[in-house]
Amino acid sequence: MTTAADISALARHLFETQGSKAIAEAAQKAVSFERAGDQAQARTWRQVEALLLEMRGPRES
Repeated sequence: MTTAADISALARHLFETQGSKAIAEAAQKAVSFERAGDQAQARTWRQVEALLLEMRGPRES
């Protein structure tokens, strides 16, 4: 089981290394794990994606 601290650290690391591409990267990893049937890893990456979206904040129009 992945802890909230692990997910937070993973999201921060991904954001620091990928910048604006981090959200798409997390989503792509989630889809890849879903297709492979690894629901636990897919759930982790969906949580990372959600945290990255939260970190980004609302987009201005």
